Amino acid sequence: MTTKKSAAKTAVEAKSTDAKTSKLVVSDAGKEIDFRLDQHGEYEFGGPFGVLAIMTGFPALMYYLWICLWFYDGQLVHPNSLEEVKPFLAQMWAHICKDANPSLYAWKVYGGNVIFQLLLAMVMPGFKQEGLPVPSLGYKTLIYNCNALYCMYATMVTATVLHTTGLFRLTEIIDNFGHLMTVGMIFGISIPFGAYFFAVATGTQMRMSGNFIYDVFMGAILNPRIGPVDLKMWAEVRVPWVIVFFLSVSGGCKQYEELGYVTPNMAFMILATWLYLNACGKGEECIPQTWDMYHEKWGFMVIFWNFAGVPFSYNYSVVYMSRHDPSDYRFSTPVYVFMFGTLLTAYYIWDTANSQKSRFKMQTQGINTFRKSFPQLPGGTVKNPTFIQTAHGNRLLTSGWWAYSRKPNYVADWIMSFCWGAIIGFATPIPYFYSMFFITVLVHRVGRDFERCSAKYGKDWERYCEVVKYKFIPGVY
Repeated sequence: MTTKKSAAKTAVEAKSTDAKTSKLVVSDAGKEIDFRLDQHGEYEFGGPFGVLAIMTGFPALMYYLWICLWFYDGQLVHPNSLEEVKPFLAQMWAHICKDANPSLYAWKVYGGNVIFQLLLAMVMPGFKQEGLPVPSLGYKTLIYNCNALYCMYATMVTATVLHTTGLFRLTEIIDNFGHLMTVGMIFGISIPFGAYFFAVATGTQMRMSGNFIYDVFMGAILNPRIGPVDLKMWAEVRVPWVIVFFLSVSGGCKQYEELGYVTPNMAFMILATWLYLNACGKGEECIPQTWDMYHEKWGFMVIFWNFAGVPFSYNYSVVYMSRHDPSDYRFSTPVYVFMFGTLLTAYYIWDTANSQKSRFKMQTQGINTFRKSFPQLPGGTVKNPTFIQTAHGNRLLTSGWWAYSRKPNYVADWIMSFCWGAIIGFATPIPYFYSMFFITVLVHRVGRDFERCSAKYGKDWERYCEVVKYKFIPGVY
Protein backbone atom coordinates (compact mmCIF):
# COMPACT_ATOMS: atom_id res chain seq x y z
CA MET A 1 0.00 0.00 0.00
CA THR A 2 1.33 3.46 -0.94
CA THR A 3 1.75 5.68 2.09
CA LYS A 4 1.28 9.42 2.08
CA LYS A 5 5.00 9.85 2.69
CA SER A 6 6.03 7.60 -0.19
CA ALA A 7 3.45 9.21 -2.50
CA ALA A 8 4.81 12.63 -1.71
CA LYS A 9 8.36 11.33 -2.20
CA THR A 10 7.41 9.93 -5.60
CA ALA A 11 6.02 13.28 -6.63
CA VAL A 12 9.08 15.19 -5.42
CA GLU A 13 11.51 12.82 -7.15
CA ALA A 14 9.83 13.29 -10.53
CA LYS A 15 11.58 16.48 -11.60
CA SER A 16 11.07 18.89 -14.46
CA THR A 17 14.21 17.68 -16.23
CA ASP A 18 12.18 14.70 -17.38
CA ALA A 19 9.26 16.91 -18.39
CA LYS A 20 11.50 19.12 -20.50
CA THR A 21 13.54 16.44 -22.24
CA SER A 22 10.98 13.76 -23.04
CA LYS A 23 7.68 13.86 -24.84
CA LEU A 24 4.46 12.40 -23.56
CA VAL A 25 4.17 8.72 -24.40
CA VAL A 26 0.82 7.02 -23.80
CA SER A 27 1.15 3.39 -22.75
CA ASP A 28 -0.83 0.59 -24.41
CA ALA A 29 -2.90 0.26 -21.25
CA GLY A 30 -3.48 4.00 -21.31
CA LYS A 31 -4.69 3.80 -24.91
CA GLU A 32 -7.20 1.12 -23.94
CA ILE A 33 -8.51 3.36 -21.15
CA ASP A 34 -8.73 6.33 -23.52
CA PHE A 35 -10.69 4.21 -26.00
CA ARG A 36 -13.22 3.26 -23.32
CA LEU A 37 -13.53 6.89 -22.18
CA ASP A 38 -14.19 7.92 -25.79
CA GLN A 39 -17.32 5.77 -25.91
CA HIS A 40 -20.71 6.87 -24.64
CA GLY A 41 -21.21 5.65 -21.09
CA GLU A 42 -23.78 6.82 -18.60
CA TYR A 43 -26.09 9.75 -19.28
CA GLU A 44 -25.08 13.03 -17.65
CA PHE A 45 -27.19 16.05 -16.65
CA GLY A 46 -30.23 13.86 -15.99
CA GLY A 47 -30.22 12.25 -19.43
CA PRO A 48 -32.49 13.31 -22.33
CA PHE A 49 -35.20 14.82 -20.09
CA GLY A 50 -32.62 16.67 -18.02
CA VAL A 51 -30.87 18.25 -20.99
CA LEU A 52 -34.21 19.16 -22.57
CA ALA A 53 -35.11 20.98 -19.35
CA ILE A 54 -31.78 22.84 -19.49
CA MET A 55 -32.22 23.74 -23.16
CA THR A 56 -35.63 25.27 -22.52
CA GLY A 57 -35.20 26.43 -18.93
CA PHE A 58 -32.09 28.56 -19.27
CA PRO A 59 -33.40 30.83 -22.04
CA ALA A 60 -36.60 31.31 -20.00
CA LEU A 61 -34.57 32.10 -16.87
CA MET A 62 -32.42 34.62 -18.75
CA TYR A 63 -35.52 36.41 -20.04
CA TYR A 64 -37.03 36.45 -16.54
CA LEU A 65 -33.92 37.93 -14.89
CA TRP A 66 -33.56 40.54 -17.65
CA ILE A 67 -37.22 41.57 -17.24
CA CYS A 68 -36.77 41.92 -13.47
CA LEU A 69 -33.74 44.15 -14.00
CA TRP A 70 -35.12 46.15 -16.89
CA PHE A 71 -38.69 46.79 -15.74
CA TYR A 72 -38.94 45.99 -12.01
CA ASP A 73 -35.92 47.71 -10.45
CA GLY A 74 -34.09 44.40 -10.01
CA GLN A 75 -36.78 42.84 -7.83
CA LEU A 76 -37.63 39.16 -8.33
CA VAL A 77 -41.29 39.54 -9.27
CA HIS A 78 -43.77 36.68 -9.18
CA PRO A 79 -47.53 36.04 -9.15
CA ASN A 80 -49.08 36.00 -5.69
CA SER A 81 -51.84 33.52 -6.49
CA LEU A 82 -52.85 30.95 -9.08
CA GLU A 83 -55.28 33.44 -10.57
CA GLU A 84 -52.40 35.81 -11.29
CA VAL A 85 -50.25 33.25 -13.11
CA LYS A 86 -51.85 33.69 -16.53
CA PRO A 87 -51.76 37.52 -16.58
CA PHE A 88 -48.25 37.42 -15.12
CA LEU A 89 -46.99 35.19 -17.94
CA ALA A 90 -48.83 37.34 -20.46
CA GLN A 91 -47.04 40.41 -19.13
CA MET A 92 -43.67 38.62 -19.32
CA TRP A 93 -44.36 37.66 -22.91
CA ALA A 94 -45.39 41.22 -23.78
CA HIS A 95 -42.06 42.53 -22.45
CA ILE A 96 -40.17 40.00 -24.58
CA CYS A 97 -42.16 40.75 -27.73
CA LYS A 98 -41.71 44.51 -27.41
CA ASP A 99 -38.26 45.00 -25.88
CA ALA A 100 -36.44 41.75 -26.71
CA ASN A 101 -37.60 40.98 -30.21
CA PRO A 102 -34.83 40.13 -32.72
CA SER A 103 -34.73 43.60 -34.26
CA LEU A 104 -32.88 44.45 -37.45
CA TYR A 105 -30.48 46.55 -35.38
CA ALA A 106 -29.67 43.55 -33.17
CA TRP A 107 -29.10 41.29 -36.19
CA LYS A 108 -26.73 43.83 -37.73
CA VAL A 109 -24.77 44.43 -34.51
CA TYR A 110 -24.62 40.87 -33.16
CA GLY A 111 -24.35 39.16 -36.55
CA GLY A 112 -21.89 41.76 -37.77
CA ASN A 113 -19.67 41.18 -34.75
CA VAL A 114 -19.72 37.39 -35.26
CA ILE A 115 -18.78 37.74 -38.93
CA PHE A 116 -16.13 40.37 -38.12
CA GLN A 117 -14.56 38.16 -35.45
CA LEU A 118 -14.54 35.18 -37.81
CA LEU A 119 -12.89 37.18 -40.60
CA LEU A 120 -10.28 38.55 -38.18
CA ALA A 121 -9.52 35.02 -36.98
CA MET A 122 -8.96 33.94 -40.57
CA VAL A 123 -6.61 36.73 -41.65
CA MET A 124 -4.74 38.01 -38.59
CA PRO A 125 -1.27 36.60 -37.85
CA GLY A 126 -0.93 34.46 -34.77
CA PHE A 127 1.19 32.19 -32.63
CA LYS A 128 1.06 28.58 -33.85
CA GLN A 129 0.41 26.29 -30.89
CA GLU A 130 0.37 22.50 -30.91
CA GLY A 131 -2.49 20.99 -28.94
CA LEU A 132 -2.50 17.86 -26.81
CA PRO A 133 -2.63 14.46 -28.52
CA VAL A 134 -6.30 13.67 -29.27
CA PRO A 135 -7.13 10.00 -28.55
CA SER A 136 -10.07 9.95 -30.99
CA LEU A 137 -7.69 11.10 -33.77
CA GLY A 138 -5.14 8.38 -33.07
CA TYR A 139 -3.21 10.76 -30.77
CA LYS A 140 -2.69 13.24 -33.56
CA THR A 141 -1.99 16.78 -32.39
CA LEU A 142 -3.77 19.73 -34.00
CA ILE A 143 -2.20 23.11 -34.67
CA TYR A 144 -4.07 26.17 -33.40
CA ASN A 145 -3.56 29.68 -34.79
CA CYS A 146 -3.62 31.78 -31.63
CA ASN A 147 -4.33 35.30 -32.89
CA ALA A 148 -7.06 36.37 -30.43
CA LEU A 149 -4.89 39.15 -28.98
CA TYR A 150 -4.40 40.80 -32.38
CA CYS A 151 -8.10 40.36 -33.15
CA MET A 152 -9.08 41.83 -29.80
CA TYR A 153 -7.09 45.04 -30.27
CA ALA A 154 -8.20 45.31 -33.89
CA THR A 155 -11.77 45.18 -32.58
CA MET A 156 -11.05 47.87 -29.98
CA VAL A 157 -9.52 50.18 -32.57
CA THR A 158 -12.44 49.60 -34.94
CA ALA A 159 -14.99 50.25 -32.17
CA THR A 160 -13.19 53.46 -31.14
CA VAL A 161 -13.22 54.78 -34.70
CA LEU A 162 -16.90 53.90 -35.18
CA HIS A 163 -17.86 55.54 -31.87
CA THR A 164 -15.86 58.75 -32.28
CA THR A 165 -17.04 59.26 -35.86
CA GLY A 166 -20.65 58.67 -34.83
CA LEU A 167 -21.12 55.78 -37.27
CA PHE A 168 -21.89 53.46 -34.36
CA ARG A 169 -22.39 54.74 -30.83
CA LEU A 170 -21.26 52.30 -28.17
CA THR A 171 -23.96 53.57 -25.82
CA GLU A 172 -26.54 51.87 -28.03
CA ILE A 173 -25.29 48.38 -27.10
CA ILE A 174 -26.57 48.47 -23.52
CA ASP A 175 -29.79 50.19 -24.63
CA ASN A 176 -30.54 47.24 -26.94
CA PHE A 177 -29.60 44.54 -24.43
CA GLY A 178 -32.86 42.57 -24.77
CA HIS A 179 -32.87 42.60 -28.57
CA LEU A 180 -29.22 41.53 -28.73
CA MET A 181 -29.83 38.76 -26.18
CA THR A 182 -32.58 37.25 -28.32
CA VAL A 183 -30.38 37.21 -31.41
CA GLY A 184 -27.63 35.63 -29.32
CA MET A 185 -30.07 32.94 -28.23
CA ILE A 186 -31.06 32.26 -31.84
CA PHE A 187 -27.39 31.72 -32.69
CA GLY A 188 -26.85 29.65 -29.54
CA ILE A 189 -29.80 27.37 -30.25
CA SER A 190 -29.51 26.94 -34.03
CA ILE A 191 -25.75 26.32 -34.30
CA PRO A 192 -25.77 23.15 -32.13
CA PHE A 193 -28.38 21.58 -34.41
CA GLY A 194 -26.38 22.60 -37.47
CA ALA A 195 -23.19 21.18 -35.97
CA TYR A 196 -24.98 17.90 -35.16
CA PHE A 197 -26.33 17.42 -38.69
CA PHE A 198 -22.97 18.40 -40.21
CA ALA A 199 -21.16 15.82 -38.08
CA VAL A 200 -23.61 13.07 -39.03
CA ALA A 201 -23.48 14.00 -42.73
CA THR A 202 -19.67 13.98 -42.79
CA GLY A 203 -19.24 10.93 -40.54
CA THR A 204 -17.28 12.90 -37.95
CA GLN A 205 -19.61 12.20 -35.05
CA MET A 206 -18.21 10.48 -31.97
CA ARG A 207 -19.20 9.29 -28.51
CA MET A 208 -22.87 9.21 -29.49
CA SER A 209 -25.68 8.05 -27.20
CA GLY A 210 -28.27 7.44 -29.92
CA ASN A 211 -30.71 9.93 -28.38
CA PHE A 212 -31.14 12.94 -30.66
CA ILE A 213 -31.77 15.65 -28.05
CA TYR A 214 -29.02 14.39 -25.74
CA ASP A 215 -26.49 14.23 -28.59
CA VAL A 216 -27.37 17.75 -29.76
CA PHE A 217 -26.83 18.95 -26.18
CA MET A 218 -23.53 17.14 -25.60
CA GLY A 219 -22.37 17.61 -29.19
CA ALA A 220 -21.51 15.24 -31.99
CA ILE A 221 -18.30 16.74 -33.36
CA LEU A 222 -15.04 17.34 -31.49
CA ASN A 223 -12.87 19.60 -33.63
CA PRO A 224 -14.97 21.60 -36.14
CA ARG A 225 -12.90 23.93 -38.31
CA ILE A 226 -13.32 26.49 -41.06
CA GLY A 227 -9.96 26.79 -42.76
CA PRO A 228 -7.38 27.73 -40.10
CA VAL A 229 -10.05 28.59 -37.51
CA ASP A 230 -10.92 26.07 -34.82
CA LEU A 231 -14.55 26.98 -34.23
CA LYS A 232 -14.68 25.61 -30.70
CA MET A 233 -11.74 27.70 -29.50
CA TRP A 234 -12.86 30.70 -31.55
CA ALA A 235 -16.35 30.64 -30.03
CA GLU A 236 -14.97 30.23 -26.52
CA VAL A 237 -12.94 33.45 -26.69
CA ARG A 238 -13.95 35.72 -29.57
CA VAL A 239 -17.73 35.79 -29.10
CA PRO A 240 -18.64 35.83 -25.38
CA TRP A 241 -15.85 37.86 -23.83
CA VAL A 242 -15.80 40.48 -26.59
CA ILE A 243 -19.52 41.08 -25.99
CA VAL A 244 -19.14 41.07 -22.19
CA PHE A 245 -16.36 43.66 -22.41
CA PHE A 246 -18.17 45.95 -24.84
CA LEU A 247 -21.37 45.79 -22.80
CA SER A 248 -19.32 47.12 -19.88
CA VAL A 249 -17.74 49.78 -22.08
CA SER A 250 -21.20 50.69 -23.33
CA GLY A 251 -22.39 51.11 -19.74
CA GLY A 252 -19.40 53.35 -19.05
CA CYS A 253 -20.05 55.47 -22.15
CA LYS A 254 -23.70 55.82 -21.16
CA GLN A 255 -22.75 57.01 -17.67
CA TYR A 256 -20.26 59.49 -19.08
CA GLU A 257 -22.83 60.96 -21.46
CA GLU A 258 -25.52 61.21 -18.77
CA LEU A 259 -23.46 62.03 -15.66
CA GLY A 260 -20.27 63.50 -17.03
CA TYR A 261 -18.18 60.84 -15.30
CA VAL A 262 -17.84 57.06 -14.90
CA THR A 263 -18.50 55.66 -11.43
CA PRO A 264 -15.82 53.53 -9.72
CA ASN A 265 -18.27 50.64 -9.80
CA MET A 266 -18.63 50.80 -13.59
CA ALA A 267 -14.86 51.32 -13.96
CA PHE A 268 -14.44 48.18 -11.87
CA MET A 269 -16.55 46.19 -14.34
CA ILE A 270 -14.72 47.62 -17.35
CA LEU A 271 -11.40 46.62 -15.76
CA ALA A 272 -12.68 43.19 -14.69
CA THR A 273 -14.09 42.32 -18.11
CA TRP A 274 -10.98 43.66 -19.88
CA LEU A 275 -8.75 41.54 -17.65
CA TYR A 276 -10.74 38.45 -18.56
CA LEU A 277 -10.87 39.22 -22.28
CA ASN A 278 -7.19 40.13 -22.42
CA ALA A 279 -6.23 37.01 -20.45
CA CYS A 280 -8.07 34.84 -22.95
CA GLY A 281 -6.19 36.56 -25.75
CA LYS A 282 -2.70 36.72 -24.30
CA GLY A 283 -2.92 33.15 -22.97
CA GLU A 284 -4.83 31.66 -25.89
CA GLU A 285 -2.02 29.20 -26.54
CA CYS A 286 -2.91 27.57 -23.20
CA ILE A 287 -6.48 26.76 -24.31
CA PRO A 288 -5.49 23.84 -26.61
CA GLN A 289 -4.12 22.12 -23.51
CA THR A 290 -7.52 22.10 -21.80
CA TRP A 291 -10.20 19.43 -21.50
CA ASP A 292 -12.56 21.67 -23.48
CA MET A 293 -10.42 21.29 -26.58
CA TYR A 294 -9.30 17.67 -26.61
CA HIS A 295 -12.33 15.99 -25.02
CA GLU A 296 -15.49 18.13 -24.77
CA LYS A 297 -17.58 18.04 -27.94
CA TRP A 298 -19.12 21.10 -29.59
CA GLY A 299 -22.78 20.92 -28.64
CA PHE A 300 -25.53 23.02 -27.07
CA MET A 301 -23.90 22.81 -23.63
CA VAL A 302 -20.88 24.75 -24.92
CA ILE A 303 -22.32 26.69 -27.86
CA PHE A 304 -25.37 28.26 -26.20
CA TRP A 305 -23.32 29.42 -23.26
CA ASN A 306 -20.70 31.00 -25.52
CA PHE A 307 -23.16 32.77 -27.81
CA ALA A 308 -25.83 33.77 -25.28
CA GLY A 309 -25.32 32.60 -21.70
CA VAL A 310 -21.98 34.22 -20.90
CA PRO A 311 -22.45 37.55 -22.72
CA PHE A 312 -25.99 38.18 -21.44
CA SER A 313 -26.00 36.80 -17.90
CA TYR A 314 -22.51 37.43 -16.49
CA ASN A 315 -22.64 41.22 -16.27
CA TYR A 316 -26.08 41.98 -14.88
CA SER A 317 -24.40 44.52 -12.60
CA VAL A 318 -23.63 46.64 -15.68
CA VAL A 319 -27.26 46.47 -16.77
CA TYR A 320 -28.38 47.56 -13.30
CA MET A 321 -25.90 50.44 -13.08
CA SER A 322 -26.80 51.71 -16.55
CA ARG A 323 -30.41 52.25 -15.39
CA HIS A 324 -29.92 53.54 -11.83
CA ASP A 325 -28.55 56.54 -10.06
CA PRO A 326 -25.07 55.99 -8.55
CA SER A 327 -26.44 56.75 -5.09
CA ASP A 328 -28.17 53.35 -5.20
CA TYR A 329 -24.86 51.47 -5.14
CA ARG A 330 -22.16 53.93 -3.98
CA PHE A 331 -19.41 52.63 -1.62
CA SER A 332 -16.89 54.29 0.64
CA THR A 333 -13.26 54.62 -0.48
CA PRO A 334 -11.99 51.74 1.74
CA VAL A 335 -14.60 49.40 0.23
CA TYR A 336 -13.49 50.34 -3.29
CA VAL A 337 -9.86 49.68 -2.33
CA PHE A 338 -10.86 46.29 -0.95
CA MET A 339 -12.91 45.40 -4.03
CA PHE A 340 -10.20 46.34 -6.53
CA GLY A 341 -7.55 44.62 -4.40
CA THR A 342 -9.58 41.41 -4.18
CA LEU A 343 -10.22 41.42 -7.93
CA LEU A 344 -6.55 41.90 -8.82
CA THR A 345 -5.35 39.30 -6.31
CA ALA A 346 -7.82 36.70 -7.56
CA TYR A 347 -6.91 37.55 -11.14
CA TYR A 348 -3.21 37.02 -10.42
CA ILE A 349 -3.83 33.57 -8.93
CA TRP A 350 -6.22 32.60 -11.74
CA ASP A 351 -3.88 33.79 -14.48
CA THR A 352 -0.71 32.21 -13.11
CA ALA A 353 -2.41 28.95 -12.07
CA ASN A 354 -3.79 28.43 -15.57
CA SER A 355 -0.41 29.32 -17.05
CA GLN A 356 1.46 26.94 -14.73
CA LYS A 357 -0.75 23.99 -15.63
CA SER A 358 -0.80 24.64 -19.37
CA ARG A 359 2.92 25.28 -19.68
CA PHE A 360 3.64 22.13 -17.70
CA LYS A 361 1.54 20.19 -20.20
CA MET A 362 3.46 21.84 -23.03
CA GLN A 363 6.72 20.75 -21.43
CA THR A 364 5.55 17.14 -21.44
CA GLN A 365 5.17 17.50 -25.21
CA GLY A 366 8.70 18.84 -25.54
CA ILE A 367 7.54 22.46 -25.94
CA ASN A 368 9.81 24.75 -23.93
CA THR A 369 9.44 28.10 -25.72
CA PHE A 370 6.42 30.07 -24.57
CA ARG A 371 4.77 33.14 -26.06
CA LYS A 372 5.21 36.34 -24.07
CA SER A 373 2.39 38.85 -24.31
CA PHE A 374 1.09 41.65 -22.09
CA PRO A 375 0.82 41.39 -19.18
CA GLN A 376 3.23 38.57 -18.35
CA LEU A 377 2.91 37.94 -14.63
CA PRO A 378 5.70 36.46 -12.49
CA GLY A 379 5.11 32.85 -11.51
CA GLY A 380 3.43 31.77 -14.74
CA THR A 381 5.92 28.94 -15.24
CA VAL A 382 6.96 26.60 -12.42
CA LYS A 383 10.69 26.02 -12.21
CA ASN A 384 11.71 22.44 -11.45
CA PRO A 385 8.10 21.25 -11.12
CA THR A 386 7.27 18.07 -9.24
CA PHE A 387 4.71 15.67 -10.62
CA ILE A 388 3.35 12.17 -10.39
CA GLN A 389 4.15 9.99 -13.37
CA THR A 390 1.12 7.82 -14.16
CA ALA A 391 1.10 4.37 -15.72
CA HIS A 392 -1.15 5.87 -18.40
CA GLY A 393 1.72 8.08 -19.54
CA ASN A 394 0.39 11.47 -18.38
CA ARG A 395 1.89 13.49 -15.55
CA LEU A 396 0.00 15.14 -12.72
CA LEU A 397 1.47 18.46 -11.57
CA THR A 398 2.09 18.89 -7.84
CA SER A 399 3.96 22.22 -7.84
CA GLY A 400 3.12 25.91 -7.80
CA TRP A 401 -0.50 26.72 -6.95
CA TRP A 402 -1.29 23.10 -7.82
CA ALA A 403 0.55 21.86 -4.73
CA TYR A 404 -2.16 23.34 -2.51
CA SER A 405 -5.35 22.62 -4.43
CA ARG A 406 -6.48 20.41 -7.31
CA LYS A 407 -8.42 23.35 -8.79
CA PRO A 408 -6.81 26.62 -7.62
CA ASN A 409 -7.85 28.31 -10.87
CA TYR A 410 -11.51 27.53 -10.18
CA VAL A 411 -11.33 29.10 -6.71
CA ALA A 412 -9.81 32.33 -8.05
CA ASP A 413 -12.22 32.37 -10.99
CA TRP A 414 -15.20 32.08 -8.66
CA ILE A 415 -13.93 34.89 -6.41
CA MET A 416 -13.76 37.16 -9.45
CA SER A 417 -17.30 36.17 -10.44
CA PHE A 418 -18.55 37.00 -6.93
CA CYS A 419 -16.91 40.43 -7.14
CA TRP A 420 -18.79 41.09 -10.38
CA GLY A 421 -22.01 40.90 -8.39
CA ALA A 422 -20.75 42.43 -5.15
CA ILE A 423 -19.70 45.64 -6.90
CA ILE A 424 -23.30 46.89 -6.65
CA GLY A 425 -23.70 45.70 -3.06
CA PHE A 426 -27.16 44.49 -2.07
CA ALA A 427 -29.21 46.70 -4.37
CA THR A 428 -30.52 43.57 -6.15
CA PRO A 429 -29.64 39.86 -5.95
CA ILE A 430 -29.71 39.34 -9.73
CA PRO A 431 -26.03 40.26 -10.46
CA TYR A 432 -25.05 37.42 -8.11
CA PHE A 433 -26.58 34.94 -10.57
CA TYR A 434 -23.20 34.59 -12.29
CA SER A 435 -21.35 33.47 -9.16
CA MET A 436 -24.20 31.26 -7.92
CA PHE A 437 -24.58 29.54 -11.27
CA PHE A 438 -20.81 29.36 -11.70
CA ILE A 439 -20.17 27.55 -8.42
CA THR A 440 -22.82 24.99 -9.38
CA VAL A 441 -21.14 24.46 -12.75
CA LEU A 442 -17.68 24.22 -11.20
CA VAL A 443 -18.69 21.66 -8.58
CA HIS A 444 -20.46 19.57 -11.23
CA ARG A 445 -17.52 19.88 -13.62
CA VAL A 446 -15.05 18.89 -10.92
CA GLY A 447 -17.14 15.79 -10.23
CA ARG A 448 -17.11 14.86 -13.93
CA ASP A 449 -13.39 15.62 -14.19
CA PHE A 450 -12.33 13.70 -11.09
CA GLU A 451 -14.50 10.71 -12.00
CA ARG A 452 -12.84 10.59 -15.40
CA CYS A 453 -9.36 10.98 -13.86
CA SER A 454 -10.07 8.15 -11.42
CA ALA A 455 -11.08 5.87 -14.29
CA LYS A 456 -8.10 6.99 -16.37
CA TYR A 457 -5.31 6.89 -13.78
CA GLY A 458 -6.56 4.41 -11.15
CA LYS A 459 -4.14 4.06 -8.23
CA ASP A 460 -2.00 6.89 -9.58
CA TRP A 461 -4.97 9.20 -9.07
CA GLU A 462 -5.28 7.97 -5.49
CA ARG A 463 -1.59 8.77 -4.97
CA TYR A 464 -2.13 12.22 -6.43
CA CYS A 465 -5.07 12.88 -4.09
CA GLU A 466 -2.88 11.91 -1.15
CA VAL A 467 -0.29 14.49 -2.17
CA VAL A 468 -2.77 17.25 -3.13
CA LYS A 469 -5.48 16.69 -0.53
CA TYR A 470 -7.89 19.53 -1.16
CA LYS A 471 -10.21 20.00 -4.14
CA PHE A 472 -10.62 23.75 -3.82
CA ILE A 473 -9.54 25.65 -0.70
CA PRO A 474 -6.45 24.38 1.17
CA GLY A 475 -7.30 23.27 4.68
CA VAL A 476 -11.03 23.65 4.06
CA TYR A 477 -12.33 21.59 1.12
